[in-house]
Formats: sequence, C-alpha cells, structure tokens
Amino acid sequence: MFQSLEEIIQKCASDNKKFWEVIMEDDIQERQCDAADSYSRMTETWDAMLLAAVNYDKELKSSSGLIGGDGAKMEQYLRHNEGLCGDFLGQVIAGALQMGESNACMKRIVAAPTAGACGVLPAILVPYFKRINKDSDRIIRSMYVAAGIGQIIALRASISGAQGGCQAEIGSASAMSAGALVYLEGGDCKQIIHAAAMALKNLLGLVCDPVAGLVEVPCVKRNVIGAVNAVSSAQMALAGITSRIPPDQVIDAMREVGDKMDVSLRETGHGGLAATTYGKEIAERLFSER
Repeated sequence: MFQSLEEIIQKCASDNKKFWEVIMEDDIQERQCDAADSYSRMTETWDAMLLAAVNYDKELKSSSGLIGGDGAKMEQYLRHNEGLCGDFLGQVIAGALQMGESNACMKRIVAAPTAGACGVLPAILVPYFKRINKDSDRIIRSMYVAAGIGQIIALRASISGAQGGCQAEIGSASAMSAGALVYLEGGDCKQIIHAAAMALKNLLGLVCDPVAGLVEVPCVKRNVIGAVNAVSSAQMALAGITSRIPPDQVIDAMREVGDKMDVSLRETGHGGLAATTYGKEIAERLFSER
C-alpha cells in the first residue's frame, strides 16, 4: 500500500506506467486477485454509479421532508436557460444535487468515498461520459485514479466527517474527482496530484454541521461545491498551475485542521448551521415527530 502521493508518482516514473495502472496493480496485490477481477469490481462500481444517476426520482422526498426535487429544478432550469456556467458545469451541479438527494432518500448510491459525499464524483463522471467521451474504459480507469487519491487521504488524514469535518468527506471527494478529471482530459501524473491538492486546499477547514444530525442540510448542496471545485482545480492543473504546498503536505494539513476542530463541528449536529435558530427548530420538530 502506498504511503503518499509522491510515492505513487515515483512508481509511475520508475515503471513508466500510468497513474491508474499503478493503483490497479496495488489493488491486485492487496486483495490477492488478478487484473480481470480488479477491473470487473471497478466496472461494477461504475455501473452502480451510472444506474444511480439514471434512477433519480424527482418525486421522492427524504423522511424529514427537507430534501427532494432540487436536482430536477436545476435540470429544468438548464433546459430553458443557457445558465452562467455552460452546459457541462450546469449538468455537474444538477448531478451533484440529484445524487445527494438520492442518498438522503435512501436510494442505492456509491459511497465515493462516503455516502455523504456520494454526489461529487458521479457529478463529474456521468456528464463527462454522456456529453464528452462515451468511453466506459476511460471512465473506469479514471476511477482507479480517484481511488488512489482517496486511499492516500484516508491513510494520512481521514475521510470521515466525524473525525475530520466535512473537509474530510466533501474535500476528499473533490480531490478525488479533480484527479480523475485531469486523467480524463489527458493530464499527466503530476497534474493529477496537483489538481487533488488544490481541490483539497480550497475546502480546508470545512466543518461537518448536519442539521438535526441528518445527512441532508447542508450536505446535499455541499456536494455541488465539491464537484464545481473539482472542475476548477482540474482546469488549473491542466493549464500548468501547481499547488505551492506539496500535495502530501496539503493532506497532512487537513489532518491537523481536523484534529483541532471542535467536536461540535464534527458531525455531532451541535455546531455551525445545526446550531442556528432555524436549525434547532427543525431538529425540535423532527424529534417531536418521532
């Protein structure tokens, strides 16, 4: 198992292999499987992600009544307006909302890396597949890239909101997605990790403050910012812009910030937006109904 993004880069250089190839080989070694099995598992994950996107139901509402239908509103808006962000980014926003809503409504999703951040990676990959390049093999290879980045973040820091705040969930998902998008657009290994670093830096310190303790508010809309952040970070990396702080040190900084974060801001539902007057009113209403 790799201990750093730099170690992955060095392996890519020494073996003259792509980022995704190195990560797949690591999976093969760790799980003691063959290449066909590894690739089949990742294909199943992509199929589940794509199916979850296709099966979005605009009529569904979460049990709290707080979440549902916003993804459809965004899609409807895009049909009748050019939008400020253009077609691809507009679909990224809609996709992130829809997948986050599906999670809140207890539909089947892919945790990437967590259920709370499940909307970020598919919000990038599904529109890319549908609108830019319908090459499923390329998408699957990009998922190995995302997995490699997520593995290092989980090892050096955390992907848990309860441990590191929302920076550990949406931040990690954004970093993974940025790296995957750089790969899809033909970027090299160093551009991949610098995109991930910039995405993570942009969300450093993001707290986990779910209203009423539910993975709904503000979680669903934070999937949007994670996805849009991934696109902008990937674009910067592809332009040759780098993170001034080395990528592994960015991850280490995220761990330090998470360790210093007050417990009320780490998924307990006692701080941040959950502690606002209206947030408390929502919690009181929901708890009284149970």
